Amino acid sequence: MDLWYSEAHTDDVKISLRVDKHLFSDQSLFQKVDVLKTFEYGNLMTLDGLVMVTEKDEFVYHDMIVHPAMAIHPNPKRVLVIGGGDGGTVRELVRYPGIEHIDMVEIDKMVCDVAKEYFPSISSALTHEKVHLYYEDGVKWMEDKVDHYDIILIDSTDPVGPGEGLFTTEFYNNCYRALTADGILVNQNETPIYEKFFEVGISSNIKLNKMFPIVEVYQAVIPTYPGGYWLFNFASKKHHPLKDFNASTWDQHGLKTKYYNTELHKGAFALPSYVKEKFENGTV
Repeated sequence: MDLWYSEAHTDDVKISLRVDKHLFSDQSLFQKVDVLKTFEYGNLMTLDGLVMVTEKDEFVYHDMIVHPAMAIHPNPKRVLVIGGGDGGTVRELVRYPGIEHIDMVEIDKMVCDVAKEYFPSISSALTHEKVHLYYEDGVKWMEDKVDHYDIILIDSTDPVGPGEGLFTTEFYNNCYRALTADGILVNQNETPIYEKFFEVGISSNIKLNKMFPIVEVYQAVIPTYPGGYWLFNFASKKHHPLKDFNASTWDQHGLKTKYYNTELHKGAFALPSYVKEKFENGTV
């Protein structure tokens, strides 16, 4: 008999993956963590039954939450990652020799422990010498930071449970204060395909626009995320993601990436008309 994993994206839509084995299941202090070995997408981690990461398409999300900001900031030295327990975001960051210090604040130690055991290719940088890993609440972490980080990457879950506080005005204000004078913030901003997700995305974008002089939205195709189509906010105090983009500067790093490239960087900010209209109108 076939075993299938299904995630409901709406009351009328599900995504299903055929499962070979159920490798891990436990309840942390914050959420239920499972690992399934799927036939098509390799190992899959779920949090409270929702997709967090798969081996097959993880590179899309991790490329796109890291490299656009790194391509724009002229000299980032200190970077903060909030969330990101699978380790993929810091894996991409440590590839930049100019970064001197990375703080990673993940509330749930079990997520990191499980990633180390079942997702070694993703979690490989969790023990890197530049990565300082703290099992703490990212909201509380930001309360006393001032002029401290060049880039902040909010690699959060959806705004329920442990991730709820990472979408508030107070939290974004604290992030703004924690950034240096030319700092950049990037956060995942849900999908425009389904209204219940995009309500969160629009709200987040409106809040950031009230604080940052530059806020743009960019996109990526992630098959196992709701709608298969995901957005990110790029919020900056000084540097514009297109006007200040120099492809040759990023190319000099010589990084081999599976999804991001300098042509895609420019295209990622070219949103479909219906998405632009929704952001302009502020409604789904």
